[in-house]
Amino acid sequence: MNTYRFPDYEVAGDADTTVFLLHGAYGSRAYFRPLIETLVLAGYRVVAWDAPGYGMSPLPEGGLSIEGLAEAAARLIEREGTRVNVVVGHSMGGIVAPLASLLAKERVHGIVVSATVATFSRKTAQDKATFAEERIGPIRRGLPFKEAALPVIRGMLAPTSCGPQVDLVVDVASGMRAETFCAAIEAIVGYDGEENLKAVSVPTLLIAGAQDKVGRPDGMRSLTGLIPHARFVCIDGAAHYAFAEQADAFNAALLAFLAALPAQSD
Repeated sequence: MNTYRFPDYEVAGDADTTVFLLHGAYGSRAYFRPLIETLVLAGYRVVAWDAPGYGMSPLPEGGLSIEGLAEAAARLIEREGTRVNVVVGHSMGGIVAPLASLLAKERVHGIVVSATVATFSRKTAQDKATFAEERIGPIRRGLPFKEAALPVIRGMLAPTSCGPQVDLVVDVASGMRAETFCAAIEAIVGYDGEENLKAVSVPTLLIAGAQDKVGRPDGMRSLTGLIPHARFVCIDGAAHYAFAEQADAFNAALLAFLAALPAQSD
């Protein structure tokens, strides 16, 4: 008899509201350490995962897909959820979060999508090919992961971004397994989540970095036309990793959103 293997995750804090943190294709839960501390000090409980295939979590036997990641996230929400649950997804995590919220049904009360358009369905075939080639082409041709990843990761930061939180992102994002990363990029490019976005019924916050070339502000703003009850915030001085590049502004937007969520009865 097979026993379901949950991905590795950590729990911090003790509260009736739990914030689930879903990292991007580059990285793991480790780069959320400062954000976890901020949320716990603000009175929230946090569950941060290493997505299947990341950290010490093994790659799924059937391969990596956005649908599979969303199912795993929904199972985690069912297992660790409290009275109020909010899913915060960055980049790839922001693609997973809307579908996970639908699969978890009444257990999710808010979604935060950071630095991603949440679906590649509106990108041209050339845009998809370019996105994939820039990230996994050099790896497929034999370049070591870190050597291939560092220029792309640094290119996703604003030119003036620096400091310990930015250094943490670069270190964590450039230190993962190549096999996992390549599978994640292929899953992202092949996913069409537009209909799932339209089905989201909980309050949603869209956070973009003003200089992000991946989760472009204009593209993220356009999602307010797809997702009911969505609002958009743009963080000046940040690109793809606003939670690290401009942490104070990002945290202020996130905490304001959490504080404004409707109260839930037991």
